[in-house]
Amino acid sequence: MNISTQNPLRIIPLGGLGEIGLNMMLVEYDDSIIIVDCGLMFPEDYMLGIDIVIPDITYLKKNREKVKAFLITHGHEDHTGALPFVLRDIKTPIYGTALTLGLIKEKLKEFNLDKETEFITVKPRGNVSIGPFDIEFIRVSHSIADGVALAIKTPVGVVIHTGDFKLDQTPVDGEILDYARFSEYGEKGVLLLLSDSTNVEKEGYTMSEKEIGKTFEEIFSASSGRIIVAAFSSNIHRIQQVINVAEKFGRKVMLNGRSMVANVGIARELGYLKMPDGLIIDLRELDNLPPQRAVLLTTGSQGEPMSALTRMAMDDHKQIKIRKGDTVILSSKFIPGHEKAISNMMNHLYRRGAEVIYEKVSEIHVSGHASQEELKIMLNMVKPKYFIPIHGEYRHLVKHSQLAERVGVKKENIILAEDGDVVEITESGAAIREKTESGKVFVDGKGVGDVGDVVLKDRKHLSQDGMVIAILALNEKTGEVIYGPDIITRGLIFEEESAELIGGAKNVVMAVLGTINIEAKTDWLEVKEEIRKALRRFFNKTLERRPVILPMIIEI
Repeated sequence: MNISTQNPLRIIPLGGLGEIGLNMMLVEYDDSIIIVDCGLMFPEDYMLGIDIVIPDITYLKKNREKVKAFLITHGHEDHTGALPFVLRDIKTPIYGTALTLGLIKEKLKEFNLDKETEFITVKPRGNVSIGPFDIEFIRVSHSIADGVALAIKTPVGVVIHTGDFKLDQTPVDGEILDYARFSEYGEKGVLLLLSDSTNVEKEGYTMSEKEIGKTFEEIFSASSGRIIVAAFSSNIHRIQQVINVAEKFGRKVMLNGRSMVANVGIARELGYLKMPDGLIIDLRELDNLPPQRAVLLTTGSQGEPMSALTRMAMDDHKQIKIRKGDTVILSSKFIPGHEKAISNMMNHLYRRGAEVIYEKVSEIHVSGHASQEELKIMLNMVKPKYFIPIHGEYRHLVKHSQLAERVGVKKENIILAEDGDVVEITESGAAIREKTESGKVFVDGKGVGDVGDVVLKDRKHLSQDGMVIAILALNEKTGEVIYGPDIITRGLIFEEESAELIGGAKNVVMAVLGTINIEAKTDWLEVKEEIRKALRRFFNKTLERRPVILPMIIEI
């Protein structure tokens, strides 16, 4: 490359370093930026009413003319889910493997963005040149097919981004991680390694995905009724194993859930999912099958309120009812924050007479992420000069840093970065130089970013302490009370049984009006604030609660 190396290489994480999910990493040199992954995260408990969370892309908006491409490592939502929102502002080609792009196109169809977006398919060991960067896609094993790492050749040196990976020696599709390419890069010299930290707290090795097939066989052989398997629709390897075992035991499979039907269709069309003709049936055929010959493959393993499995558990599904003798397999990890919803769903399934098999009682889920020994192997293969742990909460990043030091990376060459940190690397060294805009943007319905911390604080306040509305009608010229005060509460007390308290609140409002002279009463903002303060003191004293107070004054 005939490019001056006077400029620093800039590594800028906008998500995924300090939380699980939200993965987005910028690699910048001179006038070019490439974006590795563009993911979402699911809302935490305090994010009341929020549907999803996406990264703050203020920095990208300010530098949109520099952005050359999205490079997507695999098709999971925490690496692709923010694309429909980010593409509205950052219109640039998306590079990925065939299955990854297939899943992304399906998602973008919902937002009418699939036609206007350019997709470039790259096979593992394929190379692309984008501005000053030459990028090779390197095969990795994960819980979704067609995952890759990226070897990014820059004017300053080679950067390897592992994406999500584990060292599965017996993957379902036979496509093992490309040890040779990682080792070759390690021999030639790698400037920087960015490596997945999700499972750094787990000792040893992560179990192979193929082991799940053995567990499925045991469950299928012992079940005489229908089997309902709930799994993530993107986990094509898991779906393949359900299909394999169903075929072996002479069962037919019905797909349930929009994303399950769509993703299976995409995977079959692209050749990533193999099954005999006639194995998949529709709902009408399911009703006519004897229970011992039926498998239902569905979404809803996280207890989502409107998911098919939750509606079945609540006996609220129009077509499918849980029967006594059904076996329900929750073949996924419990995502933090969803435990209560999953527990409630399981209780309802048991009430309907089903047997429920889940991670805590059976080996029906394995992680797609590398444990400690695998992370050490990656570090030893790549032998990077500098190391930045990625994809994890802060404690994961610290643990991965300690692990890297134990296998020989110099302590001063390990950079513990967080979202928004700008890491600059030159021929003379690497360090965090500055901080740029970063954070979480909340998506609530069709609104993107219009719900902020203040609104969430109000929602929390409302949910904990309720609301009081004080309604008054005043003469706009004299300030005389024509109607009211009328006190309405929500989430605070049962008004019909609290007439004395409501009466006391009305007296408080009248007392406030009595202390303000006639001229001041026409300054409605002042009147509202005085009423708000007085009612706040009243409810705090009488109930020891602090509801949201909303005075409403009607001028007549």
